Amino acid sequence: MTTIAELLVESLAEHGVTSVWGVVGDALNPVTDAIRREDRIEWIGVRHEEAGAFAAGAQASLSGRLGVCMGTVGPGAIHLLNGLYDAAKSRVPVLAICGQVPREEIGSDFFQEVDNDALFADVAVFSETVSTVEQAPGLIEQAVNAALAERGVAVLSIPGDVGGLEVPKGTPVPKFLEPASHTVPDPAELERVAAVLNAAENITLLVGTGAGEAIAEVQQLATTLAAPVVLTLKAKEGFEERLPQEVGQSGLLGNHATKVAFDGCDVLFLVGTDFPYREFLPAGKTVVQLDLRGEHIGRRIAVDHALVGHARPTLTQLLPLLQQKTGTGHLDKAREVYSAWRERQQQFTDPKFDRKPKGLLRRRVDNPDARIRPELLAAAIDRHAADNAVFTSDTGMSTVWLARYLRMRGDRRVVGSYNLGSMANAMPQALGLAALDRERQVIALCGDGGLSMLLGDLITAVSYELPVKLVVFNNERLGMVKLEMEQVGLPEYGTKLQNPNFAAVATAMGLVGIRVTKPDEVDSAVQRALASPGPVLLDVLTNADEVALPPQPTLTQGWGFAIAKSKEFLESREH
Repeated sequence: MTTIAELLVESLAEHGVTSVWGVVGDALNPVTDAIRREDRIEWIGVRHEEAGAFAAGAQASLSGRLGVCMGTVGPGAIHLLNGLYDAAKSRVPVLAICGQVPREEIGSDFFQEVDNDALFADVAVFSETVSTVEQAPGLIEQAVNAALAERGVAVLSIPGDVGGLEVPKGTPVPKFLEPASHTVPDPAELERVAAVLNAAENITLLVGTGAGEAIAEVQQLATTLAAPVVLTLKAKEGFEERLPQEVGQSGLLGNHATKVAFDGCDVLFLVGTDFPYREFLPAGKTVVQLDLRGEHIGRRIAVDHALVGHARPTLTQLLPLLQQKTGTGHLDKAREVYSAWRERQQQFTDPKFDRKPKGLLRRRVDNPDARIRPELLAAAIDRHAADNAVFTSDTGMSTVWLARYLRMRGDRRVVGSYNLGSMANAMPQALGLAALDRERQVIALCGDGGLSMLLGDLITAVSYELPVKLVVFNNERLGMVKLEMEQVGLPEYGTKLQNPNFAAVATAMGLVGIRVTKPDEVDSAVQRALASPGPVLLDVLTNADEVALPPQPTLTQGWGFAIAKSKEFLESREH
């Protein structure tokens, strides 16, 4: 005999799912029991369902395959929401299996009853409840196929009296489809775009993660057009060390070279990106946008020429139509600015910087307590991490330092909450990635606020022997919020955190805990953390006042910082 729960779990195993994340509970007991008896799938019980959803989404992001998480009736399902929103915003396929009250109690305001269809209406591309044996195989197929085809979240709710029902003998195991990857625009539109690019004097490329399948084609495109390439954060992997024309990121994470590249172009060509920060995009340019999703065209910047299709086949057809550019002045100028900026940034990675004449002067303004500069820590991680390491980062200042100091050389990958911008994502996402391959180095760049929000799931790393390396940028602040307040002239308020000794907490939980308080200790501590087997937490006390400005700060922003700092100084004097 085979139950609905067993049919579901077998179908997931056949598809290649290797782990399911969640918290066990009543309505889903038949499903967890089926997982117990399925050798191809590992059950990973987290301490908070949100962590499980983040982990499943991270697996889907890295592998391109289906991630799976579970939450039982009511509160368990509700706890999944934030991680599922992150998956939805990142456009990765995740199946959420949710419990529901017994069928006869649905609609009666039963204990813990929640309307799952209403709960997940905004986040899911598919949400249905299995009510009968007959509909179970079809709904399982529809749910997973919707997640895969639409690169989104599918929710399958199973009432407490349904999972254990037997399906008829001979019921086939549901099988799932893989979407095709060959959509290309109309040839006439490709010719029009080629004419625009051939006629332009200066072209800049803005390349996103949607072009990740077309690394060689983007390389050729940039070379043919002699174009500087601005990368989105998610496009760092794959492109950063392979494009001689790259000039880093724009936005708060970026540098002035990207503004030079934007301002100096006649044509801006967006390839596989939905970069959301309009204020950093140039005005008055001819804009070409290539994206698989037609609804993305023109929603960030007015577009003159749209190409809807997959990046690789589209560029493959476009490249033969393009003429080689001979002038490199636009590219050279942007690259010169970028190289000079990177060289200036390196001064902060010197552990002796604050003891040198230039550093002593700056330290009085932005590091009076002589704390470790986060740039120093990020550079050490970059220096010692493996060339195939996978990185995650918490939203906020941890991501700033990743963007500026970690180079995605070799086969390095990066995963984060870069569309939703959630707190507390780095550690659970690292857990998910480590479960995919326990031999691959996984490093999480954690903020102290983010880590402490889901601190209990440090235990998950120990319980399931997930060898994550968690590096805590411990500035005792909600750092990005502090920066945002100061940009508009407000003194920081509500951002200060009273933290424990995270290394001691980690040690008590069974991890290797390392605490660093002096700049000269950073390099050796990073080496030790990365070399230690099993899960490690490296707690580094970093400077809370490190200044991270946009590529070209406005007069208003600069004045805002000045006002905020004067208010903070006055308030500290008053107390």
